[in-house]
Amino acid sequence: MHFIVVSFFLFLLLTEATELPSCKESDYHFEYTDCDVLGSRWRVAIPNKPDTCTGLPDPVKGTQCTFTCNEGEFLDMRTQECQKCVAGTYSLGTGIAFDEWDSLPAGFISHGINMNYGDVYTNCSNSIWIPKGDYIASNTDECSSTLSYSVNLKKPGSVSFQYLYPDNSIFFEFYVQNDQCQSTDSEDRWMKLSESDWDYHFVQLNSGNNVLYWRTTGFSLAGRTAKPVLLKNIAISGVSYTSECFHCKPGTYSDKPGAARCIPCPANFYSNKGAIECQPCEEDTFSGIGSGTCIQRPPCKQTDYFYTHTLCDSSGQTQMMFKWIEPKICSENAEGAMQLPASGEMVACSSCNPGFFSSNTFTCEPCPHGFYSNGTECYECPAGTEPVVGFEYKWWNQMPSNMRSSVFSIEYSTTERTTGWEVAGDYIYTTPSDRDSDYMLLTLQVPGYSLPHSLSKDTERAELSKITFVFETNCTADCKLYFMAGQNEWNNMVVESWNGTKGKQSYSYLIKSNHTVSFTWGFQRTGMFSLENKYSSDIAKIYSVYITNVIGGVASECRQCALAASDLDSACVSCPPGHYMQNGTGVCQSCPTNTIINPEQPIGKQACIVCGPNTYSNEDRTACVSDCTLALHHKGEILRYDFSPLARVTDFQSSPRFTSKGLQYVHHFSVVLCGAQDRGLASCVDNVTESRREVKGYICQSITVPSEVRGQSVVSSQPFSIGDALIGVTTDSELDDISSLDSSFPAEFELPDVIFYYRSRETTQACKSGRSTSIRLRCDPTVTLKEHISFPSNCSEGTCDGCSFHFLWRSQHACPLCSERNFKEIESACIQGIQRTTYVWQQPLRCTGGVDLPPQKVSACVTLDFWLKLGVSVGTVAAALLIAISCYFWKRTRKLQYKYSKLMMTAGDKECELPAADSCAIMEGEDAEDDLIYLSKKSFFTKIKSFSRERTSDGFDSVPLKSSTTHEMYMD
Repeated sequence: MHFIVVSFFLFLLLTEATELPSCKESDYHFEYTDCDVLGSRWRVAIPNKPDTCTGLPDPVKGTQCTFTCNEGEFLDMRTQECQKCVAGTYSLGTGIAFDEWDSLPAGFISHGINMNYGDVYTNCSNSIWIPKGDYIASNTDECSSTLSYSVNLKKPGSVSFQYLYPDNSIFFEFYVQNDQCQSTDSEDRWMKLSESDWDYHFVQLNSGNNVLYWRTTGFSLAGRTAKPVLLKNIAISGVSYTSECFHCKPGTYSDKPGAARCIPCPANFYSNKGAIECQPCEEDTFSGIGSGTCIQRPPCKQTDYFYTHTLCDSSGQTQMMFKWIEPKICSENAEGAMQLPASGEMVACSSCNPGFFSSNTFTCEPCPHGFYSNGTECYECPAGTEPVVGFEYKWWNQMPSNMRSSVFSIEYSTTERTTGWEVAGDYIYTTPSDRDSDYMLLTLQVPGYSLPHSLSKDTERAELSKITFVFETNCTADCKLYFMAGQNEWNNMVVESWNGTKGKQSYSYLIKSNHTVSFTWGFQRTGMFSLENKYSSDIAKIYSVYITNVIGGVASECRQCALAASDLDSACVSCPPGHYMQNGTGVCQSCPTNTIINPEQPIGKQACIVCGPNTYSNEDRTACVSDCTLALHHKGEILRYDFSPLARVTDFQSSPRFTSKGLQYVHHFSVVLCGAQDRGLASCVDNVTESRREVKGYICQSITVPSEVRGQSVVSSQPFSIGDALIGVTTDSELDDISSLDSSFPAEFELPDVIFYYRSRETTQACKSGRSTSIRLRCDPTVTLKEHISFPSNCSEGTCDGCSFHFLWRSQHACPLCSERNFKEIESACIQGIQRTTYVWQQPLRCTGGVDLPPQKVSACVTLDFWLKLGVSVGTVAAALLIAISCYFWKRTRKLQYKYSKLMMTAGDKECELPAADSCAIMEGEDAEDDLIYLSKKSFFTKIKSFSRERTSDGFDSVPLKSSTTHEMYMD
């Protein structure tokens, strides 16, 4: 049974095979096999669909692997010969081209790269390159997105493409990997910002497999949407041959066989795919250059024209003129269309701008060097003065030669309008746009800056120039005016922006680098992309622009020179350091001690600025500095500090933060606390752009992103200074309108905190008086790290308003220097006649450095045992002597009592008679101890006292006697 089933199926297969039709030329195509070691290959037929026909042509010997066709030709695989492309098609010969981006071409792959920062995971699967018709656009978020294409080159070739890279908030790199996955040079892979509408990039390729990568990574942290990178016209050569010609895309044509590229259709013409010529648009329609369709002309509206002033004529007259915005796309003949208003009356021309004069042709010409003007005629600067050069525009009769206007759409799609701003006499204003989301750009370009001779020696001067402008906006939607500065209009960074309607106001920006030579004002009526222009009445006006110290500028005034300049052949010289110039005299006067000169007003006594507490002026008298030492009076004592260990560049950062996409970033700070004139400076850089913009000062801030992009550990952007001048050093919580947050840093010890105050003169819309910083130094001997810096508890980024920054720096080096009051002496016991004195620090120790502890002191001493022995010995001798004296007097007393008793007995026999003189006398040979007799009872001490005998001149003792009648008698 099994054999029967198998045989049946074999029969069906053989029957089906015999019933397949023979293959036609449309059923298959030819391809080459891979080249062998000899460089040869075979041509084989490949069916378009398997198992649809039979009888394919046999393989034949193919052309050599190095065989190529010229531009405008293709290889006919049937004849294996090169044939010219027919009209309406083109070929690169040995290459392929991609110029249509309605969808992602075959072979291209785009994907987002998921990112992990610690515990944070970011899904970037939707961050891909998006085809936009004529080009392909990158992502604009914080993810990394890659566009890749793999190609096998039979011989060395190349790849070229056009790109538009306008925003430094995005990293853009292009690199190639070969068979060994080796990439191109790491330095050459990073693309430079665009300096024109579209830049061209060309890279040589080696034979073999090549994988092309275009990768972007966004770092837009300022709350704005980054502008995408755009690619178009990708061409690859070295593929050896192409087996077909490509049809010209809509809007282009080729009218001759063998075309290497297609020609765009002119304006008001169109073409379809594969066209050999362009067709004109109908009368009521229009098209742009390279357009594949024509669009109906809308009725003309008020937003389709603008007004301007004509140039002054020979009679000094000008006229308000109304002009259609070019190219004109509206129809005056359509129903409801507005007509162009009539021109205004002739009026007298306003004067020229300062530094210019009116020529015979009534055009404004710049004054020669060394001259100045108020806009009428030029005057030579008097002797002893120098011109204050720059550009000041306040009359707008014509667009200045170093300014230009342009229009760009939100994604830089083709727009035919080139007039974004137009002059109007007293101001320059924005014209209507095709779409409300278009950017109306006005760019000012200067060659560079040169300080006046009187300021060129100012080594501490932070700025080279200053630009000031007066503007006004009037809006009904969410309009926005941007002010940007940089190297050119394509890589200018946003300095400040204003939302909505703003009254007439002034703004100033300090220029600190000679690389900042381009300034752009951009006005956008709404941030929402729209094809409509219903907000065309929203307008921005600029009344005046003034920029100082410009090379090749003109002068509106002359500055007084010091009198010393009259002795020199050169131009102006400055007053000596520490001197100001008297008004109108050129005489230099000395400023008081410990003052600096105001660089913006070096004339008059008000130019002298007193340095803040505990600071002093540098040698050039241009800045106040601190040598990192300090002496303070505190509770009747003088505390001396030395902050030199904290004077080096110190970096610290805030806690991590995250964008909406989960991108981690931190606020990075760099600080130099103090130092003399030759001190180092804190530096914050922007390593996103090729220019590597750098900001220096006492303290600065930037935003850093931990990333492996560019092989760097961090990516730093948006640097700015928050302290480029030292205001003072004190223990007070407020100085020069700068407050330190006592409540955020409550005191912990008796020692006062030392506060350093800084200020940055760079102003913003939010910080009209500039930014300021206070760094509070607190003594903490337990902290050994140099950079133990904390933020206010209620302001995790160091600031609550973006203008005033506050930090607490704990360090043992913030303690006062140690002195004699900080240690005490401890004396040891006297051991073997030696006593040691040791010095120790008083605890808790609140000082550092200063004096050292004195060495141990050794001195001779007498021990306690010696004095004890001496006291016992003396006491023993005194006791023995007292006992001996007592015994002696006791013995004498006994003898006297005996004699007295004997005398009384004898006196009793002869009452009332005195004894004979010789009976009581002390005779020769008797002891004198027995001579004294008390006739009445006395105390022991009285008796001792009475024994003090007085000797007479004859050698006898006088002994007082007392009778029974209590009469004393003396016996001689």
